Amino acid sequence: MPPLRPSADLSSRLETSSGRQNTAQSSSRPITSQSRPWTAQSRPTTARPLTSGSVRHEGNYVIALLEGRGIGREIGMAAINRDTGKVMLADCQTYVKTLHQMHLHSPSLILIPDTFISASEGTAKGKKSGSSSLLVDIIQDEFPGIPVEPVGRKYWNDSGGLEFILQLCVEDDERAGTILAVSNKYYALSATCALFKYAESRLNIRFAAGSLRICYVPVEGTMMIDPDTARNLELVENMSYKKSAYSLFGTLNHTYTPMAARLLRVNLLSPLTVQATIDARLDVVEEFIQTEDRFSKVRDALKTLNKIDFDKLIISLASEEVRITNSAKPASARILQMINIRNVVKILPLLRKALDGCQCQMLTIIQDMVSDERLAVIDSLVSGSLNENGAPARGGIGAINARVYAVKANRNRLLDVARETYKENVGDIFELNRALSENHELPLSLLYQDSGFVFTLKKSDLEGELPKGFINVVMKKGKWMFSTIELKKMNARMKDALDETLILSDKIVQDLVAEILASVGALYKASEAVALLDMLWSFAHSSIIRPEFTGTLAIKSGRHPVLESVQSAGTLVPNDVYCDDSSSFQIVQGPKFRSGKSTYLRQIGLLAIMAVCGCFVPAEYASFRIHDSLLTRLSNDDDMERNLSTFASEMATSAMILGLATPSSLILIDELGRGTSPREGVGVSHAIAEGLIALKSFVFFTTHFSELTTTLSRQPTVINLHLSVHRTRQSTSSFGMSFQYKIVDGAPEDFNHYGLELARLADLPESVLIESKRVAETLSELHARQTENSESSKINVRRKALLRLRTQLTQALDHSTLPDQDLLEYIRHFQTDIAKAFLTH
Repeated sequence: MPPLRPSADLSSRLETSSGRQNTAQSSSRPITSQSRPWTAQSRPTTARPLTSGSVRHEGNYVIALLEGRGIGREIGMAAINRDTGKVMLADCQTYVKTLHQMHLHSPSLILIPDTFISASEGTAKGKKSGSSSLLVDIIQDEFPGIPVEPVGRKYWNDSGGLEFILQLCVEDDERAGTILAVSNKYYALSATCALFKYAESRLNIRFAAGSLRICYVPVEGTMMIDPDTARNLELVENMSYKKSAYSLFGTLNHTYTPMAARLLRVNLLSPLTVQATIDARLDVVEEFIQTEDRFSKVRDALKTLNKIDFDKLIISLASEEVRITNSAKPASARILQMINIRNVVKILPLLRKALDGCQCQMLTIIQDMVSDERLAVIDSLVSGSLNENGAPARGGIGAINARVYAVKANRNRLLDVARETYKENVGDIFELNRALSENHELPLSLLYQDSGFVFTLKKSDLEGELPKGFINVVMKKGKWMFSTIELKKMNARMKDALDETLILSDKIVQDLVAEILASVGALYKASEAVALLDMLWSFAHSSIIRPEFTGTLAIKSGRHPVLESVQSAGTLVPNDVYCDDSSSFQIVQGPKFRSGKSTYLRQIGLLAIMAVCGCFVPAEYASFRIHDSLLTRLSNDDDMERNLSTFASEMATSAMILGLATPSSLILIDELGRGTSPREGVGVSHAIAEGLIALKSFVFFTTHFSELTTTLSRQPTVINLHLSVHRTRQSTSSFGMSFQYKIVDGAPEDFNHYGLELARLADLPESVLIESKRVAETLSELHARQTENSESSKINVRRKALLRLRTQLTQALDHSTLPDQDLLEYIRHFQTDIAKAFLTH
């Protein structure tokens, strides 16, 4: 059973908690004018797949915001992704939550009513308007460099927004729920209207009816992580080098598809807080780890989808951009998109087959989503019009031919004639290449470029100069490239035939698109299913131990997930964590610089995020509480952008934490009060600590102020921890410390006698050392005896014992599945321990 006193050994508490919880576990279980759009052993590491999902993906959103003028200050938000066409609607009650949502959907353009900002101010120049609303000022501070554009107030209309949703929302199982959720959201609907009006009037883009995936995102149900926390914990990017993979995202991202990489990023920045969903995800990861065959089959199926972005393909079909009529370039793009759609619907049955016989409910749902009958309809439509030539070549004449011969023959007689002409022209060019090669006795070859064919010749194959008649001679990568007048004429004829072929093919493709859009909801469902499956497979690739959710934060031999991927095996020092309602405020001490306090805090935060995302964690045992927010103060830098000193920045962040924290929050504070004098630092740190203790959040508070262990000692929920340090003598004249990076229960006892330890290393006379130690220990014992005999100290010890007893009983009631007799024996230990505590004090 867990020891009664908070000062007991941390590891023993974890041993008991782990055994108890494991017993319980065993018994239960585009909107732009330019774009178209977990077993405690680790799986052996493999090379990271080189995929499009391996790189950092961020949203590219246009966001419309409308703030209410009432007391509640409700803020409506509508956002559309330029690349994928995904539309997100939300309404927030605070500026902080609004900014959180905006950081989740990285804005490239922000739309606001023109009444929110003075029309006379030059927003394009990035100047802040003197008469702008507070929301606009905050946005411009938070997103410097992102254009904020005013839109006429008449376009912010809730009825117009609802009309857009009714017209554009895809016909699927979620449509009715989305419409019902937003029907009374005045500000979100008004923002929607302005967003689509802007798309039509300024971006010249319209969307086909029933073609967009529109979703309402409730702010509740996810963990709030502010941008500073995300940056300091390095959730999605490394603080020192943005392209580095050494972040939590880089560690967990083994995805194959861009959709899964985007989903992973959003989940890390805004993790789920719905335990049923988290458990369902963990079940999937567990099945992947326990069933090697399933893991391999899913991996092989996902490989076939490598670099294919469903969302971009779908939105390229749904959007209608103002274009030049009878233009070959957009026609070529649309034909390629349709070829990719054909390949996707052909590959999805492989994924469906890989999930045959799955046990988890979530995997069954994913299988159903990629087995939609409408996908077979789309496959039939595409197969009826397009040839099955496999994936098109990435470039050169092969890529051109894939487009030219994409549409089946006998669909359009003019198209057949144009293709025959194109074929003859290409044949003539190859015949010219053969003739010139024979005439000049040179091994000429052809290379297709954007402007047509050119001759190429290796530098080593030419002695002397090129024969006369060759023009535009250039050297590239060890090859001569050149042309002739005749080849240029042939290229022109071939290009005309090619353009005519693509335009005629495009007419058939556009008719095919109109038919496919009737079933576009199935493609959206398949995209979501593949993204989720890919992300959970990636979690299984990185998993160690399955976490539990019991209301207690208990981690045995936990390791920093990012550092573990960087350091050699066995070199990372694991650490334990134990925090419950009776020990909710934990003071962590240790020497300044490199003792490991900051790493310990970051490790706790990262492991908590991994667990609620549905990923297993690097530990021997792990139990977590589901938190509504993760609030941190980890950086000690000045805030240059807001012209704040280190101390001012500390106070601003602390005020934010005190304002947002709830009993369900997880708070990490590192070295508060370093930006001012020691005396003021102690006072400010103590005051903020008392405020956090009163909130009853789970708080980990590192500090170099040893005074806090005394000033906060009477609080029943406060416990002390420290990072162990070993003193060494490096030479006869220098002394050092060896950092153990190991968390130990209690305040560091040698702080008071640190000078004596150094004196011993300095080879002072033994009599001096003995006498100084005797005096120091006598004084310490006298102080301890006075404290122990004081009535307030006795009351404080009893309060802590009672709080600990209540917490233990609550845990047994809520989470124990022990047989009745074993449970009675377990509870009987509580009675013995509480009696000892009261008799002793």
